[in-house]
Amino acid sequence: MSEKSEQQRLSVFKTYKLYVGGKFPRSESGRVYEVSDSKGKWLANAPLSSRKDARDAVVAARKAFGGWSGATAYNRGQILYRVAEMLEGRRDQFTREVADAEGLSKSKAAAVVDATIDRWVWYAGWTDKIAQVVGGGNPVAGPFFNLSSPEPTGVVAVLAPQQSSFLGLVSVLAPVIATGNTAIVVASESAPLPALSLAEVLATSDVPGGVVNVLSGRTAEIATPLASHQDVNAIDLAGADEALAKELEIAAADNLKRVLRPQPVDYAETPGIDRLTAFLETKTVWHPTGSLGASGSSY
Repeated sequence: MSEKSEQQRLSVFKTYKLYVGGKFPRSESGRVYEVSDSKGKWLANAPLSSRKDARDAVVAARKAFGGWSGATAYNRGQILYRVAEMLEGRRDQFTREVADAEGLSKSKAAAVVDATIDRWVWYAGWTDKIAQVVGGGNPVAGPFFNLSSPEPTGVVAVLAPQQSSFLGLVSVLAPVIATGNTAIVVASESAPLPALSLAEVLATSDVPGGVVNVLSGRTAEIATPLASHQDVNAIDLAGADEALAKELEIAAADNLKRVLRPQPVDYAETPGIDRLTAFLETKTVWHPTGSLGASGSSY
């Protein structure tokens, strides 16, 4: 055997990047921070996002909103289902990342990944059904049609749960985009790698650039400019502690953002539709029924 073949091969370390506007930039600041597993072993250097990165993500999300919200609900469902297909194909990678991030055994991490893929499929199925549940014709006293239909709120900032790096992340992200909103996701501060890898899946799953933007770094540093940003319409505080949530809620009041406060959630349980409806607005239209003749009957 030659000397060259006996030499140990050097591993190719993965470079994790942000996901903004369908592209994978490094942080504008050039900063990174160390990500370790539950035992303190170094895993990777993740980008340490700045305020400028947050503002860039808002610009990208707003630009993508018109096309995504204007797509048919059925088409959005197809695209979300495609994401689940791609996640299934990278199941082993996510199992490793979740095991490292959350200190789980391989079998428990695999169960979490399976539940996460199923959760994504569950929300994909709701895209063309939620309107029938929360909208419809309203009975009114008068010769009018009165119809209510849900519409997306707009650009939503999502603080991903800190402890549930993958299942929790998908549980708060999927309902936002399923209903036609665009999202800026602030990944778990201590375990951002599954979120950054999810961005790679989204980029190859027909999800238009800018619909989902993924930032990693210090949650408070990124969330503060998002909460006060005038072009962010809503914010989900799932990943904020009590003190930070209060601070962000005060900042969000400046432009009357819709705020979903942090609450105890068992992400392993089948979710209801609360997160689907949290970022929907209801549009109600009145229209006269008209008259068919002298008898006063109407249609």
